[in-house]
Amino acid sequence: MAKEEEIERLTTAMKETESTRMYERYLAVRLHLEGRTLTEIADILGRSFPAISGYWKAYRKQGLQGLGFGEYPGGIRKLSDEQEEQLKETIAQQRPVDVGFEAKCTWTLRLIRAWILREFGEKYTLKGISKMLNRLGFSYTKATYTLVRASKEEQKQFREVTLPELKEQLNQGEIDHLLFEDESMIRACLALQYNGFPKGQQRKIPTHVEHKGAKLFAAIDYETGYVDPSRRRKI
Repeated sequence: MAKEEEIERLTTAMKETESTRMYERYLAVRLHLEGRTLTEIADILGRSFPAISGYWKAYRKQGLQGLGFGEYPGGIRKLSDEQEEQLKETIAQQRPVDVGFEAKCTWTLRLIRAWILREFGEKYTLKGISKMLNRLGFSYTKATYTLVRASKEEQKQFREVTLPELKEQLNQGEIDHLLFEDESMIRACLALQYNGFPKGQQRKIPTHVEHKGAKLFAAIDYETGYVDPSRRRKI
């Protein structure tokens, strides 16, 4: 493809894209085709030389497609496919305390970095860990406690039988109000932290005991939507 044609295609792509980041990548390549050095382009766009060089290499290898976010090569992968699978399974199936990190229930970026260094001898920055987790299909979410003794059968019974019956009683005037109550707990223990976990899921920490703290209760009226936040108790 002639250089003039390449420049024309890049100009068209710059006009059509709605992404400022993609616009910048197209512009960097176009400037280089027009005779600017990579160092000059880095100064113009306020980017590092390795970043601009990466755009150019990706473009020479795969054309416009190579500049897409999913195709940008970035740094060299330090972990093999097998090691990444082991990492994914460990984060999803085990807690830090299960693999030797005392009194740690959720996977923070620092703990994941420490685990990788211990298991594979590879060093990462926290930003590098974050990018890898995103590529592996993880998101940064907050864990929650789940009661081990909770009965799924009783929960299903409430949703499918008890709740419809209560609604019908309300409609027939047999009861005056239908209130839903919820609570917010201020724990005396350390709150659970945000951690990496597969996208669309939330880590649940099994607990057998009631944690000490203070509970704030509020009730919402099913019909009116009125919220009564007045009740509280210490436990």
